[in-house]
Amino acid sequence: MAHPSNGFDRNRIFALFFLALLVALLYFLGLIFSPFLMPILWAIILVRVSYPIYRRVLARLHGRADPAAAIMTVAVLMLAVAPAAYFVFALVQESMAAYEHVAQWLQAGGLTQAAEYISTVPLIGAYSQEWLGRLIVHREEFEASIMTGGRVVSGFLLAQAADVAKNAVLIASDFLVMLFTLFFLFRDGQHLFDRLYRAVPLNSDHKARLFERMRTTIVAVVSGTLLTAMAQGFVSGLAFWSLDVPFPVFLGALSALLSLLPFGGTFFVWGPVALYLFVVAPVWKGAVMIAVGGGLVGIMDNVLQPYLIGSGASLPVLALFFASVGGLAYFGFIGLFLGPILLAIAMAAFQIYEEQYQGTAPYPSL
Repeated sequence: MAHPSNGFDRNRIFALFFLALLVALLYFLGLIFSPFLMPILWAIILVRVSYPIYRRVLARLHGRADPAAAIMTVAVLMLAVAPAAYFVFALVQESMAAYEHVAQWLQAGGLTQAAEYISTVPLIGAYSQEWLGRLIVHREEFEASIMTGGRVVSGFLLAQAADVAKNAVLIASDFLVMLFTLFFLFRDGQHLFDRLYRAVPLNSDHKARLFERMRTTIVAVVSGTLLTAMAQGFVSGLAFWSLDVPFPVFLGALSALLSLLPFGGTFFVWGPVALYLFVVAPVWKGAVMIAVGGGLVGIMDNVLQPYLIGSGASLPVLALFFASVGGLAYFGFIGLFLGPILLAIAMAAFQIYEEQYQGTAPYPSL
């Protein structure tokens, strides 16, 4: 007698076997690709942000994908990678000079002069007498702490430069992998995306929403964050240069870098600079620095960045903070972008799950 359930059982066994095989293959492929994960992720982010420009270049070249991809790869190299390399070089150079400048200022009695000047400033001078007295008494210890901090920063930058020199071959290989991946993602990215889109086991509506959220979030987070950081760094550097602050390139680049932090950011640069200007320059220069740093640069952080990011990456502030900081700690610099992107995708997936499987009954109060 035939058993009608045998076909179903065999189909289910085959499906489970195929699923297990697929998971195993994906796992081993992940191990194979893991040494190249960071350059591949950078290439994906850069391509996603600049892909609309590639479409226009492709149209101008009448659909010739190879030259269009080559042009875009060179353009990304010249517009993104080369300026970053220059700023890293300038950062290392000026940090060394800044350390020497601080050492000379301390040897010339600058700390004592600064304390005496602050004590004469209206409003804050009277409240700082006790602190300034302790500062002068323990001047040598405080100067040693400043010099130690300077040596730590300078040593860190020199160590990073030495690591770059030691690992030149590894860095060059990662760089070539990124360029290689950039070219083929520009050329074949649409085809690869279409295949990935079809392979995702969701219905069309959910799949479209998930991928659209991913696309808009990548573009919004990356472009909004980078453009705001560059604008803040440029304005800060211009202010430092205009006010005759030493090492404006170093401080401007540092402002752009620290502006990526969720909280504090550029204040850690312009705040000490304003204090420095109050001590060694006319009072109006310190006031201008506070106005530029707390006003114009702060407006960029609170107005320009939300405007650039827009509704595409509307994420809860607390969750965005943990995603950015946690991403930075786990993935490195790329985690500042990868963390919010993964958070947005997870929230979109949770929203789909909630709509699909949860009822519409009102929630209980907290």
